[in-house]
Amino acid sequence: MKIRVEQLNPVIGGIDGNAELILEARARAEEAQIDLLILPEMILTGYPALDLLESGAFCEYCYKTNRRIIGTAGKTALLFGTLTRNPSRTGRKIFNSAVLCHEGEKLAEVHKTLLPTYDVFDDLRYFEPGKTFECMEFKGLKLGVTICEDIWYNENEVQYHTYEINPAAELKALGAQLIVNISASPYTKNKHPNRLRILGDHVENLDLPVIYCNQVGAHTDVLFDGDSLVINPESGIIAIADPFEPGFVDVEWHRGRRRIEPVKDTPVNITAGRTERLMLAVQMGIRDYFEKTSVSGKAVLGLSGGIDSALVAVLASEALGPENVTGLLMPGEFSSSGSIEDSKQLAGNLGMEIRQISISGLYDAYQDALSPLFRGTSFGVAEENLQSRIRGSLLMAYSNKFGHILLTTGNKSELSVGYATLYGDMNGGLNPIGDLYKTEVFDLCRWLNETYFGEEMIPREILDKPPSAELRPGQKDTDSLPEYPVLDDILWRYIELQQEAAKIAEEGNHPCEVVKNILSMVDRNEFKRFQAPPILKLSSKSFGSGRRWPVVQRWTVNR
Repeated sequence: MKIRVEQLNPVIGGIDGNAELILEARARAEEAQIDLLILPEMILTGYPALDLLESGAFCEYCYKTNRRIIGTAGKTALLFGTLTRNPSRTGRKIFNSAVLCHEGEKLAEVHKTLLPTYDVFDDLRYFEPGKTFECMEFKGLKLGVTICEDIWYNENEVQYHTYEINPAAELKALGAQLIVNISASPYTKNKHPNRLRILGDHVENLDLPVIYCNQVGAHTDVLFDGDSLVINPESGIIAIADPFEPGFVDVEWHRGRRRIEPVKDTPVNITAGRTERLMLAVQMGIRDYFEKTSVSGKAVLGLSGGIDSALVAVLASEALGPENVTGLLMPGEFSSSGSIEDSKQLAGNLGMEIRQISISGLYDAYQDALSPLFRGTSFGVAEENLQSRIRGSLLMAYSNKFGHILLTTGNKSELSVGYATLYGDMNGGLNPIGDLYKTEVFDLCRWLNETYFGEEMIPREILDKPPSAELRPGQKDTDSLPEYPVLDDILWRYIELQQEAAKIAEEGNHPCEVVKNILSMVDRNEFKRFQAPPILKLSSKSFGSGRRWPVVQRWTVNR
């Protein structure tokens, strides 16, 4: 039996378009004489569909489209993820389901059992859990079909809770010969090796082959890497699709030998390393945000001569094409000539357009208008932020006038401690690097120059200069913050590891007062992050959908 495992890139709520992706995939499979085509979790609706699932009209249209897909005759059987109706009068109204159909008929339907309620997942808000187990049968093969979380039984990057039921083990006990997991499992920087380990553990513990089919693509801030693969007990991974793009792998089930094998030319190499996967994730996030919003295919960003805007410019140019990216240079009273020249050199290296507008006159006008109110006060944060807000207004004006989406360029370190200006440099439709600490920004830039491009695409001067907002004479970030390796270690321990101040100080070998000061800054600035544009989620604790923190609260790390 020939089996194709295909990862597709759906659009949330784009039911008609997603249905066409499904039917086109089946048509390709039929042409290749595939017996069974396996597609990801919730491929008809996209995942996560959030409160669209509470719309009765949305659900009814899904049921109607399910029937259309099932009723489309074809020689290739189709196993796909969708939502289905819960016929019971009790419980939630819908299931997260896997449907098997062939030659115009539905052969079987199973429901997701383990419904996660952590990180970006909120399945129990919408779905009724499956409470019974049964294998799907097709041409004599007993398939143990699970859905995403079902196969992450008590193993995860961050273990929020444990489950009493192991769906895959239940299905093996019912005679499953092959475990199939259809997924919408999001990308994080640490997910890939963890996922391979968990799937490998399942193969070893169950002594059964495992097919894993994952969604690919970006839905606002949540990214899906695909990595659809097939693992055998004896030989490990025998087929794996390329990450971050639609694709498929073909394998063959041998009934007599009760094993699965790759067909000729099936890819089996895991080629992309951690840093390359990070770059691909951000590029996909930018590209899909632009394509799926259908607002604009062009981007604008502020080029400051600093490392953050340089990285966003590179990633946007790679994702959208440099001809679709415009950089605004907005020098002011405290901007160094080197920053302007470095930005011009970067733009020239990338082949992107730049425009220059001086903010000096505007800044003077603002100061004149505010002088009656500010008289008798010294230069401070208000005057610094005026410059950022002027720049933010200019960027938004350009965005409005020409229909470009504004990319904001703040990193996670700055957002953590509040070194970002509301209605200034935080303006934008998307933040591609807001889940990267400053040290990670530098590391990725160096990797891009040394490995990806093999040349200094990002000028050496940008990499070497001390980070500065350039909002006052001689300003450097270290005037008020620790060196970034120290700061980022404290932030990582607090945000990702959720350690308390005393433990951070002890394990990180940091002065306790420094730790408490930084953590206090993080907590005080939640109101800013609450108003930030979507941030591409690259870790398990990204700001936004990954880390939910109350804006108004009185629990502090200084207790």
